[in-house]
Amino acid sequence: MSLHRNSRKYHKWLMLFVGMQLLVWSITGAYMVLMDIDYIHGDSLVANNKQTIAVDDVQYSFSELINDHNNASNVELGLLLNQSVYRFNDGEQRVILSAFDGRQLSPIKETLAILIAKDNYTNTQAVVTNTQLITVNPPRELSRRHLPVWRVDFDDFASPSFYISANSGQLVTKRHSYWRIFDWMFAFHVMDYIDEEADNKLLLVFTVLAFIASIFGLVLTYFRLIPQQNKRNSQVDNDLNKEITDEKA
Repeated sequence: MSLHRNSRKYHKWLMLFVGMQLLVWSITGAYMVLMDIDYIHGDSLVANNKQTIAVDDVQYSFSELINDHNNASNVELGLLLNQSVYRFNDGEQRVILSAFDGRQLSPIKETLAILIAKDNYTNTQAVVTNTQLITVNPPRELSRRHLPVWRVDFDDFASPSFYISANSGQLVTKRHSYWRIFDWMFAFHVMDYIDEEADNKLLLVFTVLAFIASIFGLVLTYFRLIPQQNKRNSQVDNDLNKEITDEKA
């Protein structure tokens, strides 16, 4: 009986302590499981624009680039909208040059960032509602390593935002309302509200306490089921004895 009483006491107080977090785990886990992860990532928002580089568009040679930019590294030949460009690192900064005449295009301006965002967005009819150049203090949804970037917001379902690098002119990430909700759900699920790391001590403590509370709950279940089983066995014995007595009579 002491084990029964102690299990009831500890189970009650532990569940009062961790019960709310168990509810949070259930709600956040359900949201993350039910939502399509590809949509959360925003993959469906990005248009699949397959373009090829025309040979005639590359008039500024690689050797000219190296001569003009001695510190250039990680040089890539690509496209910016329909224009052939070189992208390379000059120290810690990413630079864009026109592959036609060697003109520097970075950092890109607001009008060009809007055109790039529209070109990458699947809904060609969507209207841009806001643009913002972010150079410091990025929002929660954006990694600092992408700075500086242009944020381009669209007036469309789930309020999507495209982040365009001001240095490379490339789409670095995309966000929308359901992703933002998912981000908060994940933070509450792993109990790390800043770095969102699942490997943290607070989550470990609550997980251990929830496990211990479950063990005490199993003990209580055992004590609840045993008397019922004994009662049923006793009833069966009484019925059997009654039948034997009636037969002898």
